[in-house]
Amino acid sequence: MSIIKRQIKKAELFVKVLLSSSLVLGLVFVLQGCVTTTSSSNNYIDQLVIAEPLPINYKSEVAIARMTDVIHRADITDEQRAQLFYDRGVIYDSVGLRSLARLDFNRALRLKPDLVEAYNFLGIHYTQLQEFEQAYESFDATLELSPEHEYAYLNRGIALYYGDRASLAVDDLNEFYQQSIDDPYRLLWLFIGEYKVDAVEALKNLKVRAKNISDDVWAKSIVNLYAGTISQSQFIELVTQNIHSNKQFSERLCEAYFYLGKLNLLQGHKRAAANFYKLALSTNVYEFVEHRYAKLELDLLRNQQVSLPGS
Repeated sequence: MSIIKRQIKKAELFVKVLLSSSLVLGLVFVLQGCVTTTSSSNNYIDQLVIAEPLPINYKSEVAIARMTDVIHRADITDEQRAQLFYDRGVIYDSVGLRSLARLDFNRALRLKPDLVEAYNFLGIHYTQLQEFEQAYESFDATLELSPEHEYAYLNRGIALYYGDRASLAVDDLNEFYQQSIDDPYRLLWLFIGEYKVDAVEALKNLKVRAKNISDDVWAKSIVNLYAGTISQSQFIELVTQNIHSNKQFSERLCEAYFYLGKLNLLQGHKRAAANFYKLALSTNVYEFVEHRYAKLELDLLRNQQVSLPGS
């Protein structure tokens, strides 16, 4: 589930206005492959579909270079420079350069302290770093400046969830869910939050709310997996249906493997969960929320001194 694509488009437009130039688009995608694993006593998937990691988008590299040139050379206002720092930070984030992204978000806020989206992104990064108090402060600032900011509720809810404040997390995740009750991803995150509070009630609520989601939406299969109406093997078979590009394939696998990892973790299968999280990370779909928190989930498992494959 991407929360960055619209920001990259805004960034491109901003640079085009300043430079009166268009960006070069270059995308390279490669073939997909399969790998077979051995079934375990926990009935794990015996055949996993994988894709080669997505390459860095050439358009992003060009955008970073152009923005850097404008930031350092152009005669622009502090507000314009702040916007450029923010936009460059978004692109750094989308290609996995998190530290550079944080530097730019902080630079943007020093120049323009009311830049809402910069606070939101910093909150996400603090969550990934397990610096939860700073994450809460960033999301609180986002909502203070923009009370209707839907994704700040999702992101603060996730931060509260990982920060072991499950009840408060459910409040935020429910607020986010209520804005679009036919969105399977909103339902899944609400379920994950509720499960930490009351597993039985969470599953019951999931099954009731699932009726609001169209069967034509591919992520409905994730909901069905969590509801127990399909098996993990059946779910993997559905992942490859109606795929029209390698990019779409990688994005879908990023989502599928994250939620498989979370499901296995909720069931107590930590080693299997770790493998699924690593598969999600291997897609390089950095801008997806599932990719972000697959890494955090692995970090938390290591903090629990779980013996992870490949550690």
